[in-house]
Amino acid sequence: MNKTYMAKPGEIERKWYILDGTGKPLGRLAAEAARILRGKHRPQFTPHVDTGDHVIVINAEKVILTGNKLKKKKYIRHSGYPGGLKVTGYDELMARRPELAVRKAIEGMLPHNRLGARMARKLRVYRGENHPHQAQKPEVWSM
Repeated sequence: MNKTYMAKPGEIERKWYILDGTGKPLGRLAAEAARILRGKHRPQFTPHVDTGDHVIVINAEKVILTGNKLKKKKYIRHSGYPGGLKVTGYDELMARRPELAVRKAIEGMLPHNRLGARMARKLRVYRGENHPHQAQKPEVWSM
């Protein structure tokens, strides 16, 4: 009988990948980034272990939203106090903080537990082309 291989946290060698958001739909970019962060692109993927790699998303302001999402989609948060609901349209969010829109889309596709929080720490999102991670020798991920 064959045994299923389960990766151990100490055996994983992490790589760095760059995803370029220029002209890509937000959901497709987020799905690919979440897949890399989770480690599903690796043959030794293990659901209960963080086997993913680091992801750098550049050109977050050039990500597109298809259809009427730019006008109709809302970013909603609550302060925790009565009457503390804050609603922002994605047209305003993409103009002011496109990094937040991309980060929230990616984090929403990760597990909503401690493991997902650990995976989200390996995500870096930048508005433009430049990023301070050249020393890690990131590879460009083609979508």
